[in-house]
Amino acid sequence: MTGVHLWWLLISLVGVINIGVWLYAATNFSKRKHLIHPAFYPWRRWVFFLSGIYVFVCAFRSFLPRIDLERVCLVATPLSSMFVGRSLATVAELAFIVQCAILLREAGIGTRVKTATAVFWVLIPLIVVAESFSWYAVLTTNYLGSVVEESLWTVAGCLILISFVALWPRITGVKRYYLLGMILYAIGFVAFMVMVDVPMYWSRWQLELAQNKQYLPLFHGLMDTLRTCHVNFHMSKWWQEIPWMSLYFSITVWVSMAFAYAPSFKSLPANNPD
Repeated sequence: MTGVHLWWLLISLVGVINIGVWLYAATNFSKRKHLIHPAFYPWRRWVFFLSGIYVFVCAFRSFLPRIDLERVCLVATPLSSMFVGRSLATVAELAFIVQCAILLREAGIGTRVKTATAVFWVLIPLIVVAESFSWYAVLTTNYLGSVVEESLWTVAGCLILISFVALWPRITGVKRYYLLGMILYAIGFVAFMVMVDVPMYWSRWQLELAQNKQYLPLFHGLMDTLRTCHVNFHMSKWWQEIPWMSLYFSITVWVSMAFAYAPSFKSLPANNPD
C-alpha cells in the first residue's frame, strides 16, 4: 500500500464518519428549537440542511479524489469526471458560504453589529464570482483562474474574520467560546490560504507561462471535463493536494456542521431562557 492509498483510506473513513454524525444530528436537531429565537429558527434549519449538502459532497469527493486541471484521479469512473466533481464542489461551496452569510445576518441583527450585516450582503456574490473563475480554470486548464478563485476565498475569509472580531464585544458568557472557536478557524483558514494555497496555484501558473502552455478553448475544455480521468497514485502528483484536501474534508466539514449549532445571537423570550 502506497502513501496515497493510505491517505485515501483515511479521508474516506473520515467521510463515512462525517455522514454518520450528520445523520445522527438530523434526528435530534428539532430538540434545539427552544434554544433558538423563533424569528431565526427557520433560517437555522436551512443552515443545518446546507451543512448536509456540504457533508455529503465532501464525503463523495473524499471517496473519489481528483486533480481537476491535470485530469488526474484515483478511480476511473464516470463519477470521477472533472465535470461531475466540479459541479458538486460548486454546489457544496455555495452551500457553505450561504451558511456563513445566514449566521452573520442573524448575529448582526441580534447584536446590532452593522459590520456583520454588511458582510452578509457581500459574501455570496463574492463567492459566486470565485466559483466562476474556478470553472474557467477547470475548463481551460489555466491555473490563473485558480489563483483568482482562491484569492477571492481569502478575501471572504478576511471579511468573515473581521465580522467575528466586530461581534466579540457584543457577545458574552459561554457564547464567547463558540465565537472564539470560529475566530481561530477563520485565522487558520486565512493563514493557510495566504501561505500555502494561493502561492501553490501561483507557482503552477508561473510554470505554465514559462513553458508557454496552450490552454483549452472553453467548449473543448467542457468536452474534456466529461472524459474519463487519468489514474495516478504517485505521491509526486498528490503531495501538494493532500494538505488542503485533508483539511477541507475534515475540519471545514466539522465547522459546517457546527454552524447549525451556533448559539442564538438574539435574546429569547422570557419563558425560553438561553
